[in-house]
Amino acid sequence: MSAGLKSLLREIRACRLCAAHLPHEPRPVLRVSRTARICIAGQAPGTRVHASGIPYTDPSGDRLRGWLGIDKEAFYDESMIAIVPMGFCFPGLDENGGDLPPRKECAPAWRQRVFAHLPKLELTLLVGSYAQAWHLKDERKATLTKTVKAWRDYGPKIIPLPHPSWRNNVWLKKNTWFDSELVPHLRRRVSRILNA
Repeated sequence: MSAGLKSLLREIRACRLCAAHLPHEPRPVLRVSRTARICIAGQAPGTRVHASGIPYTDPSGDRLRGWLGIDKEAFYDESMIAIVPMGFCFPGLDENGGDLPPRKECAPAWRQRVFAHLPKLELTLLVGSYAQAWHLKDERKATLTKTVKAWRDYGPKIIPLPHPSWRNNVWLKKNTWFDSELVPHLRRRVSRILNA
């Protein structure tokens, strides 16, 4: 790891930009390496990830790994896969028990600086609407469904995905093309990159 990236990660882990708005002590969670070839750009850590400090240590992670066709060992190989959520800290829960949106302070403060240290990326997976809004900007379609359905328009370096949360079970049942078309392509693409 370069001195510049080490220094940046120290800054991020000491970040208190949104501390006054969090229901807990900030605990930034991300995984990056200059050699990473795939980036998972997600939403923000949930309660389990906040507790563990390891991204996707929950059922959403199990589903995401299933979509990618890889095991935990490959998924957590920091030299190959970077995990850079839109918000690095768990934002808290809303009145219905769902996660709040990523804090708006995080991405403008850190995102460009982090991605400047990821020169070997071949594929960025935009998991959920927040990552899609930031990375695709005006190229994003009117809805998450339309954006994900237009995945071929963003290749080969970007693939938009829905969030792998159980809360999206109904979406997955309604959009059977996701499992039949996008997931097989995603698995092939990930396999080619990781095995090159």
